[in-house]
This record gives sequence, structure tokens and C-alpha cells, in this order.
Amino acid sequence: MNGTIDGFSYGLVTPVAAYVMACVGSALGLRCVVRTVHHEPGWRLGWLALGASALGCGIWTMHFIAMTGFSVAETPVTYNVPLTVLSLAVAIVVVSAGVFIVGHRGATRAALTVGGSITGLGVATMHYLGMFAMQLNGELSYNAFTVTLSVIIALVAATAALWAAVSVQGFIRTLGASLVMGLAVTGMHYTGMAAVNVHLHNGIESSVTGQESTSLLLPMLLGPLIFLILAAAIVMFDPVLILGDGGWDKPAKKRSKVVARGKAMPVRVSGIEDAPAPMAHSAPQAGHWSSAPPQWPAEEHAQYGGTGAGDPYGARHEAE
Repeated sequence: MNGTIDGFSYGLVTPVAAYVMACVGSALGLRCVVRTVHHEPGWRLGWLALGASALGCGIWTMHFIAMTGFSVAETPVTYNVPLTVLSLAVAIVVVSAGVFIVGHRGATRAALTVGGSITGLGVATMHYLGMFAMQLNGELSYNAFTVTLSVIIALVAATAALWAAVSVQGFIRTLGASLVMGLAVTGMHYTGMAAVNVHLHNGIESSVTGQESTSLLLPMLLGPLIFLILAAAIVMFDPVLILGDGGWDKPAKKRSKVVARGKAMPVRVSGIEDAPAPMAHSAPQAGHWSSAPPQWPAEEHAQYGGTGAGDPYGARHEAE
């Protein structure tokens, strides 16, 4: 006897919430990986780890939020705790592997193929490991074609996510990529759920062990959710996200803008590097200026340490 499966016990609440969490995890992961492009090499490992963990937690949280809406009318559904925890570890590890491969190798065909395959197969493994953690008065079977389709979706989604992580820059583009990635990951989950059939044990009383979804999954979701909130706080105060400029902490870029405003070529003055030359005036004769001495705009003059009001030669000029 086949059980009556309902994947939407709470209506649209669980699929919408699952999709939102997939998008949040994707967006945070993308922003963290983008940050590695603009940061010093010593910090890249940390940003890659944070991004990979955000992606993994987002995918896992999406999966089990969706699973809270799964039910079988004829039998209670519980979950094996160790297998459920293992599925979270698998999600983080495989996503980390893919992110680190592409993060260090770049978006080359070989890196995307290897990283996308590891991550995609790992995400599919996480999904079906979570399904295997279910305990009910019956046995699960799967439609081979639908399972294959879900794995293909996982591979494509993972490869696209890794490509976007190192190729897509800018807040709007990252947001769009995260929405597409969230749709792909959530679609993979529900495609995999469509492959499930439940064959009930006739005449056998239910001896289901484990914990129900509400008593196990909801508390377990708190950990990944808290992590995602903390990751979001870090990303929200990221200068690259706020300013949209990868060179926000590079003085050279600021100096080049100063030169552009003064319309002068950079020169090297004793004790001052890359200072802009004063605006040209008539040449000095016999130690005196034939006209007003060259002037700098006040803000640039103060920045480069002048002593006279607008006089780049400061005290030396006064002494003469």
C-alpha cells in the first residue's frame, strides 16, 4: 500500500521560506567571495571560508525548512538526529571544496568542471542523506528518472553558483544571481521530493523512533540561522558593498584623483611621494618670482603638508 504524500502541509509557507533562505545564503556567499577579489591575500582564506559556510548553511536551511512541510497521511514522520547533523556537515564541506577550487584557480573551464561536480554531487548527497534520515512506518522508493533530473539540476546550479561567485560583481548583479541560484537550489529540492514514493508496512504497528520535524528541525535550524545573521552583519558593513569600490582602502587611487583635480602631473618632491606639481606660472628669476608663486588648492596643500597658505614651497619661499 502506498502512502499519501503531502509536500506542502503548510501551504506556500514552507516553499516560500525555503526559497528566501536559499537566496539569503547565496547572496551572502557571493558577496563574501567577491570580497576576496578586493582584499589583501592574507584575508582571502577567511572570506572564502565565510562565503562557503554561508552557501552551505543556506542550502541546508532551505532543505529542512521545506522538509517541515513534508508529511505522510498514514504514518508519523520522524528524523534520525546523527544523519541530520551529518547532512549539514556534508553541505558545508562540499560547498567549501567547490568555492576554494574556483576561488584559487579562477573561473577556468577545468576549475568550474571539477568544483561544480564536487559541489553539485555533494548537494544532491546532502538532500538524499536528509531524506534517508526520515523514519516512518514504511519504506521509501525513488523514481530513477526524477532522481537523475534532480542531480543534473544540482550540478548545473552548483556550477553556475561557482561561476557567479568569481565572475559577478556589483550589488544589483549579485542580487539577481542569488535569486536565480535560490530558484535553482529550491527547484532541485522539490524535484527530488517528487521522486519519492512511500510503501507502507501493512498490518505492522508503527514503531517509529526518532524526533518529529517540529521538535528536531526547528531547534536545529537556529544554529545556521544565527550564523547567517552574523554573516549578514559582516557583509552589510563591508566597504565594498557600501561604497561599491574595490579600491576603497588604496591611497594611490585617492592621490590620482587629487592630481586629476589639480590638472598636474605627479612629481617626486623630497620627503613627499607622488605629490602633484604646482600649477605652472612664469619662471623665477634671480631667486624671486616674476609673478605670484605657484599655488595649490587649499585642501591638497594641507594634505601634502605645506606651511604657507597655498604656497607649495612654504617656509623656503618665505626665507628667500
